[in-house]
Amino acid sequence: MGERLLRAALDHHGAPLRLSGVWDPSPEAATRLSAIAPTLPMLESAKAVIAGCDCLYVAAPPAAHLPLAGAALAAGRSVLLEKPLSHDTEAARAFVARAEAEGARAGVNFPMASSPAVAQLRAWMEAGAVGAPDSLSIEVAFAIWPRPWQHDAASWLSRRAEGGFTREVVSHFLFLTRRLLGPLTLESARATYPGEDRSETAVEARLTAGGIPVTLRGDVGTTDRDDTNAWTLRGPAGAIRLRDWSIAEREGPEGWATAPDAIPNERMRPMVLRGQMDKVIAMTRGEPHTLATLREALEVQEIVEAVLAAG
Repeated sequence: MGERLLRAALDHHGAPLRLSGVWDPSPEAATRLSAIAPTLPMLESAKAVIAGCDCLYVAAPPAAHLPLAGAALAAGRSVLLEKPLSHDTEAARAFVARAEAEGARAGVNFPMASSPAVAQLRAWMEAGAVGAPDSLSIEVAFAIWPRPWQHDAASWLSRRAEGGFTREVVSHFLFLTRRLLGPLTLESARATYPGEDRSETAVEARLTAGGIPVTLRGDVGTTDRDDTNAWTLRGPAGAIRLRDWSIAEREGPEGWATAPDAIPNERMRPMVLRGQMDKVIAMTRGEPHTLATLREALEVQEIVEAVLAAG
């Protein structure tokens, strides 16, 4: 994700955004970053990046998120954090309470905050395509975990302490649910682990969002695709869904109809990340924005960690 957001920032022409420096403790990752942005200063530490920036972006394993964000906020910087907010719920609660009390400029990188497909879902809901929602289902599946493009981070993504698909993928759909439907409450959950300290291979949960029943299911090894997912909202007037990250669809008499402007996620991702960059600029200036808030990210984290603890 650090590489993806770096590319998005480099492509963000015509806006008051300038990259001031980058640091990565991995020599291999640092080499890749240098290849993407040869003129970008490769600094000697995270402290040096914080000292030279207006806004710090943190793409790291979850245990590093809050210490780095705290250092940046203490230095008067704004912060964009990768999700999850943390793997430690108590630490996250304390961090969010302190940041809110201090009026910190901070957000979490849930890209669905800038997704045209999500905007289409919202428009359909406002137009009455669903009516008063009465159920939501969230389904995710993977051929293997971590996914092939994440192999360089497998040392922690495949481990129970900080990794797993519930933190990395399900959290996106819980954020979407929270933003469109309301506060989340977990009712029951089950997580399956393969043994030792490996991350989960399956989860099931029942929860509510704004009082609406939600079912969640995730599995590894149940599809031959790297990654497949569906967020499906139903009501008395009909159903809508977000499929495979970027495809908005509406159910009709002849089945599911895709939104006319829908495009695959590979093509939509750069557009979404440019939208995130616009919001980061606004946040850093102290202007209104719609990035995921720390409070939203904390709510998502609380549900995620409770599901994972049900193993």
